[in-house]
Amino acid sequence: MIGVNGYGWAAQHASVFVYHRFGDSRYSSTNIEISVFKQQLEYLKQNHYIVLPLGEIVDRLKREEELPDKCVAITVDDGYLTFMTGAMPLLKQYGFPATLFVSTDSVGGNSYLSWRQLRQLQQKGVEIGNHSASHPYFVSNEVREPLTWFANSVADIIKAQDAFFDHLGFKPQLFAYPYGEYSPQLERLIEELGFKAAVAQQSGALTKELSFYSLPRFPMGGAFATFNGFKDKLAMLPMPVTVQQPKGPVVHGQNPPELTFILQSQDINLNSLRCYVQGQDPVAVEKVDGDLFRVVAKQPLAGRRNKYTLTAQSRDGRSWYWFSHLWVRP
Repeated sequence: MIGVNGYGWAAQHASVFVYHRFGDSRYSSTNIEISVFKQQLEYLKQNHYIVLPLGEIVDRLKREEELPDKCVAITVDDGYLTFMTGAMPLLKQYGFPATLFVSTDSVGGNSYLSWRQLRQLQQKGVEIGNHSASHPYFVSNEVREPLTWFANSVADIIKAQDAFFDHLGFKPQLFAYPYGEYSPQLERLIEELGFKAAVAQQSGALTKELSFYSLPRFPMGGAFATFNGFKDKLAMLPMPVTVQQPKGPVVHGQNPPELTFILQSQDINLNSLRCYVQGQDPVAVEKVDGDLFRVVAKQPLAGRRNKYTLTAQSRDGRSWYWFSHLWVRP
């Protein structure tokens, strides 16, 4: 299939956004102001974007059906009460669907939606996904408790599935990793449990070339939750990157870690290719051989989670490509 600028990778993609809280300034890092969220939805409407439930996008990609041009999904994690009080009135006003990922142990707790409210949202067409029962650090458990993490993780996720079935009458087919953290072993676990897809929080557009069990989403919280930032992310094309090493995001040993990848660079202006690391200056990307590239941050990564975000301009200068690789230091 011929796509954007004549290259198939960018032809079928969707921009997926993840939100948490709406109009709750007590938690600024995960909040978006209601007025900004309204601006974003108005922009989608005025510019004829097609907003679909995440599950429908996944189904279409798996069936290798075409996505509409300018395809978008709105997802929300954790099941805070502000989704109903802040986001839903605007989503209803604009007629846009949303996918809500819920951690079942929190349901009915302070600032969280109740099962009655979740049933109401379900009846209004909100797609509901599994965000675990206890919202644990799955990756840390995998590193620290190698003999028990698998059984404990399965028990937690099945506990949530059973709660959804008991209260809502169905078992979700979509999963969102708590904190956006995953590993290759956790991806396999989610697939073996019968989920059709899982989403994380590394940024980037969604395509069928990616793993369906670590799909990217653009975060919309705190400093990222702006109108201009939203427009910029909508315009980003998926960079045609295939990671060679490492096989997952967990940092073992070497810090800063090295990322090697294949880049289909036919439409990429390689002079514009840069790597951005949180808290550091941009890093030059080294061409190793042919379409093989490598990049290493200049300094050790700070924090529990960090990213290598690659950006590059198209050869004609009219578009920008984006790819983000998650790093987790458990």
